[in-house]
Amino acid sequence: MAAIERTLLQTAKGQVWPALAARVREWAAARDLPLRDVAVLLPFSALLPPAREAFARSGGWQPRIETARTCAASLAPPVAVQPMQLSFDAAADRLVAARLLRLQSVGAGWAKADPRRFDRAVAAVVETAQAFAMAAHELPPAAREAYWGDARQRLAPGAGPGAQQRWLARLALEWAAQSAAPATDRLFEAEPAAWVALQAGGADGLVESLLAAARCPCLIVDADADAGLSSCIDAPSLARCPGFEDEAQAAAAQVLVHLERGEHPVALIGLDRQLVRRIRALLERQNVPLADETGWTLSTTRAAALVMAMLRAASPRAGTDMLFDWLKALPGWPGVEAADSLLRGIERECRRRAISRVERLEQAELEPELADHVARIDAVLAPLRGGRASVAEWLSRLAGALRACGAWEMLSADAAGQAVLRALRLDEPAAGSAAWHDAAGQARVGLDGFVAWADAVLEGGSFTPPGPAADTVRVVITPLARAMLRPFAALVCPGADDRHLGAAPAAHPLLSEAEQVALGLGGRARRQQREALAFAQALAAPRVTFLRRHVDTSGEPLADSPLLQRLGLDLAQQGRALAPWQDPRVRRQLEWQPVARPQPVASTALPGRVSASAVEALRDCPYRFFARHVLGLREDDELEAELEKRDFGDWLHRVLHRFHAQREAPRSVEEESQQLDAIALQERSDMGLSDDEFLPFAASFTRFVPRYLEWLHRRDADGAQWQAGESEARIRPAAMGGIELYGVIDRIDRVENGAVLELIDYKTSSLERLKARVRQPLEDTQLAFYAALLAPEAGRPLRACYLPLDQSDAIKAILHDDVQRSAEVLVQELGAEFDRLRAGANLPALGEGEVCEHCEARGLCRRDHWPDGSAA
Repeated sequence: MAAIERTLLQTAKGQVWPALAARVREWAAARDLPLRDVAVLLPFSALLPPAREAFARSGGWQPRIETARTCAASLAPPVAVQPMQLSFDAAADRLVAARLLRLQSVGAGWAKADPRRFDRAVAAVVETAQAFAMAAHELPPAAREAYWGDARQRLAPGAGPGAQQRWLARLALEWAAQSAAPATDRLFEAEPAAWVALQAGGADGLVESLLAAARCPCLIVDADADAGLSSCIDAPSLARCPGFEDEAQAAAAQVLVHLERGEHPVALIGLDRQLVRRIRALLERQNVPLADETGWTLSTTRAAALVMAMLRAASPRAGTDMLFDWLKALPGWPGVEAADSLLRGIERECRRRAISRVERLEQAELEPELADHVARIDAVLAPLRGGRASVAEWLSRLAGALRACGAWEMLSADAAGQAVLRALRLDEPAAGSAAWHDAAGQARVGLDGFVAWADAVLEGGSFTPPGPAADTVRVVITPLARAMLRPFAALVCPGADDRHLGAAPAAHPLLSEAEQVALGLGGRARRQQREALAFAQALAAPRVTFLRRHVDTSGEPLADSPLLQRLGLDLAQQGRALAPWQDPRVRRQLEWQPVARPQPVASTALPGRVSASAVEALRDCPYRFFARHVLGLREDDELEAELEKRDFGDWLHRVLHRFHAQREAPRSVEEESQQLDAIALQERSDMGLSDDEFLPFAASFTRFVPRYLEWLHRRDADGAQWQAGESEARIRPAAMGGIELYGVIDRIDRVENGAVLELIDYKTSSLERLKARVRQPLEDTQLAFYAALLAPEAGRPLRACYLPLDQSDAIKAILHDDVQRSAEVLVQELGAEFDRLRAGANLPALGEGEVCEHCEARGLCRRDHWPDGSAA
């Protein structure tokens, strides 16, 4: 074996490649080596164009300029992966790892008892196995058997803490040991006249092994030793920004400044993906031609969101909000011209009826056209609702569903959609390796398992959007490690904070730091060293700007990157410092234009009828009444599948109404308790409420039943009798000038031997809140309004009370004293108020009290933009 020579690459800025070409030619000539037979290996493929151009400019024969991977690929076809072998394909490897785990009794138990834990174990095994295989593949083929033997000794089974992690690591090790020989093994058989390796960003284990085993002259050209402050002529500038948006705008402005000066291409370093996407959007508004080498996580694309929304909408527990997310992403529906109109109609019915589950929608009685469209949707989703099947069968079902709803054509015509189809193996089902077909055919999962697998594949995939022609690119978005030695005129690095640059890497899921180092996986220290070298290489750019914000989007404070802090100390030793950043943004001074409180007039547009909630809105804030009942605006109800307290209250109202409508005479507590339970189950079924979502409220209902029956039997003993429930009432008092008052009364009882009618309004709100409402009777709108509705037909004295249903102690009614007087006053004052409104009185926005905190009209009245501030 020949000795490996080393030399430093000492150059001026912008002269890396001419210096490398000259050094290689000089070295080859001194050893009488034919340059055309010399192989030059570079760290990554983005360096190939500038290197080849530099050698071409120097004239004469050219060496073979490659990376280790491209050189190996040119020597022979790819190595075929056999079934159950590690393939470095996320889609296949997750299926194989899950299969391997299920073959073990412990793993099979996890899969049944704790699917999430099982998924985490699968991901950890795949990550660890791939790391083992990559470490082994960096070694010469003859040294691998010794590596596997040493690894097995170090990971010998043990008991105590960490035993499960050790077991999973052993499983990953044995799986990796059975992997096919990598394509790079061909390099060890190649016989060039000499190997020349350019080292930048740290040593490459594969290249070092290759040169150590070579029988020809070898040279390592070290570009790392000259990186850092020695190449940093002008101190970089650092911008500290208040927040996310300011940092994005500052970075985009800095890039534009470089372009205006003719300094291009500009490297935009992608440390924070979310931030860089915002910067990219700002630059695209300015028509800046840019190329993105970092790519997007495939799961964040609209195409992936469409596919995942469709899969989730097929779940038996799917909410209608997820269904509409999927349907609204479609371009239309094949063969249905009015698909958008039908979709709006279905959504309107769901919101009106509070249908939050897809299964309830399919059972609902709808207009014929809407019912037909729901049936079409159900027919597409039906194949995705089957039982357990192989992943190959699930993919076939998914492809058929995508074609049936018209999504396939949209995905096929979109670059991101094509990437999604490729990642999920939907584009060419017959293609793929034998290993993939074996894995997809053997893995059997239910819908939830398939959704989890598809989500993991898309989360692990990357999409690189198509960019402009290479000769027109002015900005390149690239990772820090891929910016080294490239001919950038300037480098802009946003996200240079302690979380995105120089932060400690995440811990390995199965191996300790010491085990990673001993097994050749590098560990945390090695990854930090590589990042530090890439950072030092970045300083070689002619102009460098770092940016970071003071707080993250979550409000957590951020500090300078540890690498920036170290750079500041090094500069201080030289009597220099990071340059202050000069903000190039042009600031405009805008004249303050306060927003006045709205005071609309509705003299000719008053509603013809009002409810108790409308009257309460008028009393709380006239503008709220104007928005709701004059303009007729409504805030769409959320279609959340998760059951809320309001839904529980609606359900409890229905249960009690049905119970009392069937209750002809008092019976024993046991019998009535059983009857209430039976009615509760029936109402739950009628409303489509599943057992799992209702579980928290079921416990509350169990505690409620004996307390309610105790209260009810006390009333029975006092002679109270249920008369009606859910009673609709309408009146047109003379004082209202023709306006109708209407409402639905929860319950009406006859008390005091039938001499008095008592209105009961069920409530699940706070007891103290209800007491506060009746403390000043004339301030309580609801009971007074209901008493006014019932007074003309009552023919007897009236009482009214709130009945709190969800208190932990005994149930006690909260009485509204002298409700008949309150009703009379309410009608007279309300009539006078409407007379004022007809005469042209305005409906001002008050902006006072707790009403503003949750008012849906707050954005309409612009409360937060009034001159007196935003605190309401």
